[in-house]
Amino acid sequence: MKLKIKKGDSVKVIAGESKDKDAVRKVLEVYPKENKALVEGVNMVSKSTKPSAAAPNGGIIQKEAPIHISNLMLVDAKGNATRVGRRLNDKGKLVRYSKKTGEEIK
Repeated sequence: MKLKIKKGDSVKVIAGESKDKDAVRKVLEVYPKENKALVEGVNMVSKSTKPSAAAPNGGIIQKEAPIHISNLMLVDAKGNATRVGRRLNDKGKLVRYSKKTGEEIK
């Protein structure tokens, strides 16, 4: 199945923890096999780390965990959350478009 969200897109969190809900953030990475995406500042988890050269003290760090694609909605250029469709453009290339406005998503 083709995912409709790509790295670098702005997305709105439509489901999940109350502190993350309705947040508009940027997608850092997409995992198509798992249908998940890593979103900046959303679904933060605490991870214990051992001391190393990079982190000499070790300790507990906060980092993002992947969130399921179904809990995200793409935000178009105008700032509206929209569904995404795919169609052929004038040049015969398959492009994503906003179902709300009909405009092509860059």
